[in-house]
Amino acid sequence: MTILAPIFLLFIITHIILLGYGIFSQASVVSTHVNQFSTGLGGDLQVIGLFGILAIFLRAFSLGGGTYTGIEAVSNGLPVMREPKVKTGKRTMMYMAISLALVAGVLFICYFLLDIQAVQGKTLNAVLATRLFGGWPAGIWIAAIIIFSEGLLLFVAAQTGFIDGPRVMANMAVDSWFPKKFAALSERLTMRNGVLFMGIAALFLMIGTNGSISALVVMYAINVFLTFSLSQLGMAKFSIKIRKKKEHWIRYLFIFVIGFILCFTILIVTIYEKLWQGGWFTLVVTLAVVLICYLIHNHYKKIKKAMRKFDEVLLLSSIHLVGHPNTKPVNPKHMTAVILVTGYNGYGVNTFLSLIRSFPGLYKNIIFVSIAEIDSGSFKGAEEVEALKTSVQSSLLKYVILAQRLGFSADYRMDIGTDVVETASHLCESIAEEFPKVMFFTAKLVFRHETLFHKLLHNETAFSVQRRLQWKGLPVVILPVRIDI
Repeated sequence: MTILAPIFLLFIITHIILLGYGIFSQASVVSTHVNQFSTGLGGDLQVIGLFGILAIFLRAFSLGGGTYTGIEAVSNGLPVMREPKVKTGKRTMMYMAISLALVAGVLFICYFLLDIQAVQGKTLNAVLATRLFGGWPAGIWIAAIIIFSEGLLLFVAAQTGFIDGPRVMANMAVDSWFPKKFAALSERLTMRNGVLFMGIAALFLMIGTNGSISALVVMYAINVFLTFSLSQLGMAKFSIKIRKKKEHWIRYLFIFVIGFILCFTILIVTIYEKLWQGGWFTLVVTLAVVLICYLIHNHYKKIKKAMRKFDEVLLLSSIHLVGHPNTKPVNPKHMTAVILVTGYNGYGVNTFLSLIRSFPGLYKNIIFVSIAEIDSGSFKGAEEVEALKTSVQSSLLKYVILAQRLGFSADYRMDIGTDVVETASHLCESIAEEFPKVMFFTAKLVFRHETLFHKLLHNETAFSVQRRLQWKGLPVVILPVRIDI
């Protein structure tokens, strides 16, 4: 905040000077320009009619619709706003709407009063600033500072993509529309994979478009208003769905329908106007991304379905249990098997039973290990983290009870962290110090025909943990869990 505050203050001060002086310097000729405007409007009405004028206005409004995209940053950043989040978000939106309307409106008036025309290689604001301050002592520097403040503000605005974009991808990963690894958090609780993906994608787009501003703006505008349209449509559908629970649902529905019409109109006009100026490429890339997301989602659905059937068969199957559970504490002098599990499910039980079948009578102690991973799906506050820890502990206790009923001395160990591999490795090292005669076991999904697609969508956690522990001189066995899809 200490870095951003001077940038915002510089922008506000310089633009108060720019817009204030722009209006003040032309105050004497305002009436003349108003008469010219009235005469011109009357002539246009006679030549092209009201419909033609509205069509021109709609085109200009649509092509300038990118100014609305600050709303996207606010909506995506709502989870990190100060409490109460909704009230803070509404206030932020109101400030944005007022400031945008005021600045854009006065800029248009200045363009009109000073008859600002496009100049190759310059923005209209640069032309305006040069026209107003070019004759002043050091006026060129004043104009440069004004444009520099705009550039700094745009640079700050661009960073919202590297904050909100990865957060959206992380949410999609939680819902199985993106690879699960995109939900992972770094030590600083940022969506590390999402940030890297955004950066690499931006680099390729810069290279592919040769840094063409017009092409990049078209890609940005089309995709932003596509998401706006879908969001408004989704909220309208949601309003209809909850109409029996919400008293004023029709009011919300009306707002969302108006929002959808506005955003969809801007989207269609932008595509029509810019189809051969990068619009077609944007549509192709966007469609490809959508198809990839559906492929990823369908793959995860198949995995879930296969695992669910596996759970039903395994967890409901008859397992030979001893008469009384073995409640003796684990003995560090005995052979110990440490099993890394994720939740109480058929996947983990299969790993445990495979160990028993593969090494009958060898291990007396069974230690179940699990990591409470903090990712974007669970990191929403202290209560959610505590709930996550409780859930992991409950699953581990179920494994311990199962092992005890099979006649083993059993216990569990758990830890919490954002990096499963690193946290699990440290935990296993501490267990090895406690139990000298130890062997570590983990499992991995095995497919009939494994492809690069499978490797991208499924974490190589087992191999990563194995490499780390083997480097420390600890034995690790990876047991296969076959999935027929």
